[in-house]
Amino acid sequence: MSDYEIPAPTSGDIVDLITDDHRLLEDLMRAMRDESADRESARVAFSDLLVAHSEAEEEIVYPRLKSKKVIDGEEEEHGEEEHAATNEALLHLLQAKGTDTQKFEDALEAVAEVLNHHIGEEELSILNPAREDAAEDLRRQLGERWLAKRNALLEEGAGSIERVEQIVQQAYDDGLLPNDDQPE
Repeated sequence: MSDYEIPAPTSGDIVDLITDDHRLLEDLMRAMRDESADRESARVAFSDLLVAHSEAEEEIVYPRLKSKKVIDGEEEEHGEEEHAATNEALLHLLQAKGTDTQKFEDALEAVAEVLNHHIGEEELSILNPAREDAAEDLRRQLGERWLAKRNALLEEGAGSIERVEQIVQQAYDDGLLPNDDQPE
């Protein structure tokens, strides 16, 4: 990634680490809006970080916080549904040819809307309880495990269009996303 280096720390408090990624995702969205920036590099970095961040949360963080009764199953499921919706919006952003089209701009705003909503909810309903109710040792352990998974996914190029297509299809198959072909 030319202009956008994603930090790859190896330890820290899970709450701080996730929050740091949220700020980086917001910075990358601003870069994609900036016509003077390398919008394509920002899109690649954004996609890789978003997918790696979310997959590592679903695999490492949510189940452990649920097992420790920091969050309940409803919060875990809602987080996964919001990740699915964000990935669906991300797919439209990746499908936009070039970065100087109305399709790109519309897709970017759709991603921003879904992601900003998710970030706000996650920080309030998952990260605040984790900060208050999870022991510091657990938060550090989760930070190390989450970073190991996130960083490995980043190295694999987790946000490729092919991978995002698979993730979105799996979300449809799992019922995390409504299928527009079916009546509601």
